[in-house]
Amino acid sequence: MSKENLHYTRTPQSERLKWVNSVARLLDNQFVLPGTKFRFGLDPLLGLLPVAGDLASFAMSATIVLTIARHGASGKLVALMLVNLALDAIIGSIPVLGTVFDFAYKANERNVRLLQRHYQEGKYQGSGKNILVAAAVGILLIFLLLLWGMWELLEWMYHLIF
Repeated sequence: MSKENLHYTRTPQSERLKWVNSVARLLDNQFVLPGTKFRFGLDPLLGLLPVAGDLASFAMSATIVLTIARHGASGKLVALMLVNLALDAIIGSIPVLGTVFDFAYKANERNVRLLQRHYQEGKYQGSGKNILVAAAVGILLIFLLLLWGMWELLEWMYHLIF
């Protein structure tokens, strides 16, 4: 992410959301592969830990979306962010393929870009209490789907081994 993309127009709301940039950077772009310009973060590294790593990564990404919803993001923006989060969580939980996907997709960076565009277009809506409930329900559904998928995967692997 370039430097100019890290700044919003200064408003009281955007100042409170600065930490979203920091967390998204940590999850998606914190480290550079030596000798290249390829950046990656904790998200794909956490994905290397079966189940627990994917759930931890999902929890951090969900916190970003809930924070953005709480601070007045539109319903459409939160829905787009939940789609990014769902893709990252579900595909990212597939062994090997999911890790490669996490290195490339960078859902948190995409969500920050959506947020920046939202602020630049002046679509900030004030309090997001109604959207927050919908976002929490969406995140809960994605979480349950992720748990179910992981359960099925573990059960399938168990039957392969035993």
